Amino acid sequence: MEILLYLVGIVFMLIGLGLSIGLHEIGHLVPAKLFGVRVGQYMIGFGPRLWSKRIGETEYGFKALPVGGFISMSGMYPASDGKPVRGLFASLVQDARSANDETIADGAEDRVFYRLPVWKRIIVMLGGPVMNLILAVVIFTVLASGIGLQQGTTTIAGVTECVLPAGTTQTECAAGDPASPAAEAGVLPGDVLVSIDGQRVADFADATEIVQASPGKTLDMVVSRDGEDVHLSITPITAERTLTDAGGQPRLDEDGEQIVAEVGYVGMSAQMGFVPQPLGTGVEMAGQNVARVGELIVQLPVKLWDVGVSLVTGTERDPDGPLSVVGVGRLAGEVAATDAPILNRFVVLLSLLGSLNIALFVFNLIPLLPLDGGHVVVALWDGIRRAWAKLFRRPPPAPVDATRLVPLTVVVAVVLIAMGALLMIADVVNPVNLFQ
Repeated sequence: MEILLYLVGIVFMLIGLGLSIGLHEIGHLVPAKLFGVRVGQYMIGFGPRLWSKRIGETEYGFKALPVGGFISMSGMYPASDGKPVRGLFASLVQDARSANDETIADGAEDRVFYRLPVWKRIIVMLGGPVMNLILAVVIFTVLASGIGLQQGTTTIAGVTECVLPAGTTQTECAAGDPASPAAEAGVLPGDVLVSIDGQRVADFADATEIVQASPGKTLDMVVSRDGEDVHLSITPITAERTLTDAGGQPRLDEDGEQIVAEVGYVGMSAQMGFVPQPLGTGVEMAGQNVARVGELIVQLPVKLWDVGVSLVTGTERDPDGPLSVVGVGRLAGEVAATDAPILNRFVVLLSLLGSLNIALFVFNLIPLLPLDGGHVVVALWDGIRRAWAKLFRRPPPAPVDATRLVPLTVVVAVVLIAMGALLMIADVVNPVNLFQ
C-alpha cells in the first residue's frame, strides 16, 4: 500500500508539472495569436514526440521528457540577409538563422514575432511566467482560504496539571510543583474558547496573545462546554516560555535560536486544525515564496557547490536547497506515503505544486537567453535603440539580431543542462530527506 501511495504522489506531481508547463506555454500562445503571430507548434515536453494533432496552422502535442515546453513562433528574429557569417561561432549563428528562417512561412512574412511593437513582444514573453504566478496564487488561495492553514483552534486539547520549568525534561508533576492556572480555573479538555477578558477569540493564537500579555491579572474566560457557556476566572502566572507562532511552531531569532521570554502562562494546549484565512493570504504566501526563490537564485552558485559537496561526501542535503524534477517527485511520493491524515498530505502536495510554479515564474525572469527574461531584455534593447534614433531624428535602426547572441545562449543552455544533471544525480544518490 505504501508503494502505491508513493506512486500516487509522483503521478500527482507529474500531472501538476504538466499542467504548469502547459499553462506557461498557453501564456505565450494566446497573446502571440491575438497579436497575429503565426505559431507553428505548441509542445509540452522535449525529445521524441509522443502524440500531436494539427489544428489550423498550429501543431499541438506532447513529447517524452516532461521537463519543459515550447511554442514555435514565426520569425523570433529578423530573417537572414544571405550574407556569410564570420567569426569563431559562425556556424552556430548561421544554424540559428537558418532555423529561424524556416519558421517564416511563404505569404506570412508579416506575421512574425520580431515585427511586433516592443510592448507586445514583452507581453508575449512575460505571458508564460505570469501564468505560473497566477496558478501559484490560485493554489495558495485554495490552501489558505479554501482549506485553511493548520494552527491551534479554539478547542482545548489538554490541560497541564502543574507548572513545569521551561526547557525541563521533567514529564510528571512532583509534589512541590504548583498547579497550573488552567487546572485551578477548571478548564477541561474539549472546552471551546469563546472569549477571554471580554475579547472574543477566533483561534488559539488570539487566546495566547491575551494570556501572554496578562501575567498576574485575573481574566474572565468563557468556554463552551456541552453546548453551554461556562464562565471561569483564570490568572496567568509569569513563566519563561518559548514563544510560538500561529501554527504552534517555535519562533526563531536572527541566529535561528528559539525565542524565550517571560510571559503570562496558564497551562492549556489547543487542538490543531485547518483554519480558513482571509482571501489575501494566498497572495501574501505567493509573495513570500517569490522572495525565498529569489534569494535561492542569488545564492545558486553556492547552493549548487554545496549539493556537489554533499554528493561526493554523502553529507546531509540542505532542505532549502535546489531540487530537480526527480527530487520534487521523490518528495511528493514520500509525502503521499506518510502516515498522516489524507487532507494533511494533500495540503503538502498542493503546497509543493504552488512552490514549483513560483520557481518557474522567478527562474524564467532571469535576463539571459534562452529564458523568457532574455527575450524581454532583447525587446527592451530594441525599444531603447528605436527611441534613441527617434529622439535624434535618425532613421529607425534595423531590428536587433539576437542570433548574434547564440554563443552566449549555448553557454547558458550548457550551464542549465549541467545544473539539471547535477541535481538529478544528487536527488537519486543523496536525496533531500524531510521525514527523518
